[in-house]
Amino acid sequence: MREKAAGLRLTIDLAALAGNWRRLARLAAQAECAAVVKADAYGIGIAAAGPALAAAGARTFFVALPEEGVALRRALAESPVPQAPIYVLGGFFHEAAELYAAHRLSPVLGHLGEVERWRRWQERGQAALHVDTGMNRLGLSLEEAENLARSGGPGEGVDLLLSHLACADEPAHGASEAQLRRFLEAKALLRLPRASLANSAGIHLSPTFHQDLVRPGIALYGGASHPQAVSDPVVTAEARILQVRTVPRGDTVGYGAVETMKRTSRIAILAAGYADGYLRAAGSSDAASGALVCIEGHLAPLVGRVSMDLIAVDVTDLPQGLAAPGRWAELFGPNIDINAVARHAGTIAYELLTGLSRRACRRYVGQEG
Repeated sequence: MREKAAGLRLTIDLAALAGNWRRLARLAAQAECAAVVKADAYGIGIAAAGPALAAAGARTFFVALPEEGVALRRALAESPVPQAPIYVLGGFFHEAAELYAAHRLSPVLGHLGEVERWRRWQERGQAALHVDTGMNRLGLSLEEAENLARSGGPGEGVDLLLSHLACADEPAHGASEAQLRRFLEAKALLRLPRASLANSAGIHLSPTFHQDLVRPGIALYGGASHPQAVSDPVVTAEARILQVRTVPRGDTVGYGAVETMKRTSRIAILAAGYADGYLRAAGSSDAASGALVCIEGHLAPLVGRVSMDLIAVDVTDLPQGLAAPGRWAELFGPNIDINAVARHAGTIAYELLTGLSRRACRRYVGQEG
């Protein structure tokens, strides 16, 4: 019934998600392959993604915030690994210390104040330590890491050293090698049991970057992470066709009158827009073409601006009657590359996936078992 009343439907292929994880695990065969499921598993739903990844073989997970860790722990309750380590990249929220204890969450300690609070906390379990090697976001500087090593290290239970690559998606960029050198220096200083540096893109760098554990994120969900990356689409987004109308040559379509019809055209109006996470910048104008959609195997270009709830597409060249009210147009999925849509919108697949609307009808396919 939900789909009958929806303007946007999302088909989420959990078998493709599992297949992407297995492919990455093979690429980093000498290291453990974890799974990053922050931002509600990049928009696809942590309650479904967590168990699917666990069934595929993932044994360690990363989230951004403790509340995400709580949701994941609950999702894993009936999975093969209900006690799997869950690392919180945002660190140790001491005001929420009881959540870390109750749900066995492991903070990634990112500054000396957190390290000290962690040392004083009586109920601590496992934790990781983040060193900054060039991103300049979270993490201890190398000088701080050296001082910490001299003072006895981060404390009991800290079993993983990690850092994050800034430019791994650009193979020719020298920043990754420089970060690796700094990371190995920190690793030698702190001597923690395990180390993790590679994100999705970093998995495609040399095996030295893999260390003991790799942390894929976007590559699990079908987004591009590296020029050599192969990732199957996980999300298919489709918008309902509401109406097909004829627009005379010389008329404009949509807000701002930014696109003028160069011929009399058939225009299909779709029930999705930027309120659903389909970004306004993906639209078209007289100055620049926009993204494409796919209707029954035929491509159709956007016309004019994307509005809050509606998108216009030109179906003039499609067979008569193929685009009809009640049918569905693919916004991205197996026929429309999400990365191409993102480029038209001046962004990346991460933003499209994590911005997917809560009002969309979601259906999950490909569950194992």
